[in-house]
Amino acid sequence: MNKTFKEGIEKGAEQLAQSVRDTLPKVQFNKNGYEIRTQVLDMAKQFVEFEHSQKWLGFETSTKRDPETGQIVSKVDMPAVPGIDNVLDTAERFYDFINNTKNTKK
Repeated sequence: MNKTFKEGIEKGAEQLAQSVRDTLPKVQFNKNGYEIRTQVLDMAKQFVEFEHSQKWLGFETSTKRDPETGQIVSKVDMPAVPGIDNVLDTAERFYDFINNTKNTKK
């Protein structure tokens, strides 16, 4: 076998192996408390955003006639935009679930 051909194959194989290594997720088995809390907070934020978007899709609009004036009155019930308190409460519930602590909030 030609020496340059063999070196080319080995170099190509190494490049392929490196590209596969780069695409695979990095596995970390030991996370510190800050990393865990940050991840739980991010999950809570995503959950609250998802919940709000689902409520937004189903907001209620009603139209009826006022019996006294005869005018048509439209009422729109929009979901409240969640704030930091909603995210922190959700994160606390997730964190309590992870720690197997009893949480009576619903």
